[in-house]
Amino acid sequence: MAQQVNITELSLPQLEVLKNQLDQEVEFLSSSIAQLKVVQTKYVEAKDCLTVLNKTNEGKELLVPLSSSMYVPGKLSDVTNVLIDVGTGYYVEKSVDDARDFFKRKIDFLTKQMEKIQPALQEKHAMKQAVIEMMSHKIQQLTAAGTSQAAATKA
Repeated sequence: MAQQVNITELSLPQLEVLKNQLDQEVEFLSSSIAQLKVVQTKYVEAKDCLTVLNKTNEGKELLVPLSSSMYVPGKLSDVTNVLIDVGTGYYVEKSVDDARDFFKRKIDFLTKQMEKIQPALQEKHAMKQAVIEMMSHKIQQLTAAGTSQAAATKA
């Protein structure tokens, strides 16, 4: 469990260290959400592609990608089954309906993961803002103390 620290008791260098740590945590959580969104988008696109698999499209010609910029002509011969990449080089043959359910489960799972991370990200943002405000306050105090001390030495 995280230890609670009263930021009003921290020195300016300690606040700077805390701010840097919070910056890293915010960056990590933001990056995690971005990566989850990328994967989720791929699943949404894959699920949407299943709509073209129907009897009216059976036998139609299409282009099969060999790379991101190279295609070969092909023919849609099976509109009832698809091969799904389940990771680490493994593919599973599923019916179109089973594939649709698979992608829906994956999309829902990723949505829940993002919903779990979002509150932590907002909390870290709020903590970082509080630290920045405290740093600003302490700098103002040091500036004011330095100004009044300089005025006292001139008098």
